[in-house]
Amino acid sequence: MHENWIAGQWTGSDNVQQNINPSDLSDVVGEYVRASAADVDMALEAAHAAWPAWSLSTPQQRFDALDMIGSELLARKSELGELLAREEGKTLPEGIAEVGRAGQIFKFFAGEALRIEGESLASVRPGIQVEVSREPIGVVGIITPWNFPIAIPAWKIAPALAYGNCVVFKPADLVPGSGWALAEIISRSGLPAGVFNLVMGRGSIVGAAFIEDPRVEAITFTGSVPTGRQVLQQAATRQKKVQLELGGKNPLVVLDDADLEVALDCTIQGAFYSTGQRCTASSRIIVQRGIYDRFVSELAHRTQALRVGHALRPDTQIGPVSEASQLEQDLSYIDIGRQEGARLLCGGERLQRDTEGYYFSPAVFADVASSMRIAQEEIFGPVASVIPADDYEHALALANDTEFGLSSGICTRSLKHATHFKRSVQAGMVMVNVPTAGVDYHVPFGGRKGSSYGPREQGRYAREFFTIVKTAYTAA
Repeated sequence: MHENWIAGQWTGSDNVQQNINPSDLSDVVGEYVRASAADVDMALEAAHAAWPAWSLSTPQQRFDALDMIGSELLARKSELGELLAREEGKTLPEGIAEVGRAGQIFKFFAGEALRIEGESLASVRPGIQVEVSREPIGVVGIITPWNFPIAIPAWKIAPALAYGNCVVFKPADLVPGSGWALAEIISRSGLPAGVFNLVMGRGSIVGAAFIEDPRVEAITFTGSVPTGRQVLQQAATRQKKVQLELGGKNPLVVLDDADLEVALDCTIQGAFYSTGQRCTASSRIIVQRGIYDRFVSELAHRTQALRVGHALRPDTQIGPVSEASQLEQDLSYIDIGRQEGARLLCGGERLQRDTEGYYFSPAVFADVASSMRIAQEEIFGPVASVIPADDYEHALALANDTEFGLSSGICTRSLKHATHFKRSVQAGMVMVNVPTAGVDYHVPFGGRKGSSYGPREQGRYAREFFTIVKTAYTAA
């Protein structure tokens, strides 16, 4: 039985759920408790009580704890990567890489704990000195999604602790195993009781408490657009600080002068790896007409050759969809695309394998209009919509024709077009001749328009959310 971590103790519950492997529905990864409202209240009280002392902890204390967490994650990345692949469905190499990234994130923010800077300025008035410093916010509620069940928790928890905040962490209810494993490592890192708390369970209980309870000063949330907007609206009435990472409908532009091999690789990597279950996935492939026919023919051929199978098998390239409801959503969008008049070149079917799981063949739609639902709504599955473009200017307009603005990409040999695209595309991240999905841990992550709200995540920019600025005046 895997319990919640509250006030420095493992805490049980009568409400227990099974964590099921989407590659093999007969495989129970483990049993995990769900927090009650009383459990969440205990966690918030523990964090609130621990914060005054932790907010004054030394940079060395924070460094030591975060560095230890990062070191253990890196040392155990193969073991924990297998757990991640079992519960979420991404392939074993992807799972191992994600755990490695989580370890690197904790290592990075261990260093940042030693580099919290301030400023000393002369006042415009004589005899007065001005100091500008950064201080922790207080108790931070952290809510993370199922698609990156250890990396996204890492890039929220690590900076929260590095800057002196206390944490109450709710992992996705679908995949509690990786979050619990991370919490178990954190529990042995030397943090004082209450500084970090794990409460697994439903958003209707845990998330609601984060919004309503005055002991929570800030909420960082990654998940669906409707839920994120609800969090923002309700938290705003209580003047809580909010950070949201929501959906994406990311364009990849392929111009006539692109290296075809590079463009195909960027498309397949971006659209289909991690089973397309990434907010940075390339779901709108915008291709100039001069290369269009050749591109779509070769894309369909290579997509059909992708090996879909059990996440732990060494020859698998694409693992299963995460759960039954997500599979149904993917299948429904295949029907929608056909009804809208798009041409399905391949895929879009539920597959049978040796084990019963949520297997789905990656799909390519051609001759898609930008106004179609499959080109505008986030499917969150391995479905690529190819949209023809007349020229670069048309391709840029199509790339910006979406309510989202997370990631974007262009494949071209033209420095002129690449430079203009980087400046003009309405997205928080831009990739030139590399996949739209795949980012570094030491630089900012986030988007614009409907994709993100609040300060950026990751890198040094994380301090903008996890700290507040104080200005102090002192007379000589």
